[in-house]
Amino acid sequence: MPSFDVVSEVNHHELSNAIDQANREVSTRFDFKGSGSNFVLKDQVITLNSQSEFQLQQMYDILCNKLVKRSVDITCLEVAEPVVQMKSATQNITVREGIATDVARKIVRLLKDSKNKVQAQIQGDQVRVNGKKRDELQAAIALLKEADLGLPLQFTNFRD
Repeated sequence: MPSFDVVSEVNHHELSNAIDQANREVSTRFDFKGSGSNFVLKDQVITLNSQSEFQLQQMYDILCNKLVKRSVDITCLEVAEPVVQMKSATQNITVREGIATDVARKIVRLLKDSKNKVQAQIQGDQVRVNGKKRDELQAAIALLKEADLGLPLQFTNFRD
């Protein structure tokens, strides 16, 4: 029986490369000279450090540009409010991975309501979709690509 998995993953190698490139650009830009601005990636959290909230916004734009060039979908970023103190400002950006249970339920409901002859099961942080024909699975993939679920989806482990 043909099946595939719906997952939400981030390429960690490309993520760290994009952060390294963003750090290099911030260190060479004239408007950031002497500010000590940098990006730090620890676990799944990117921390932006700078002197002002305006510089944090510029750093976020630089980071987004580098991530897009490296084919990392920026919809997986969850931006927290900046913390501004006297001469320092920090902002945390969480990189979301995996499909949360409520989003997985939405995916299952969407597939059931579409009247496609496919079955969907939640398996941890991914969703497995089964069907009798390859065409039905391809229609399910097209349906999920059009749906706006708020996070990037990848379709892996396609088996005939």
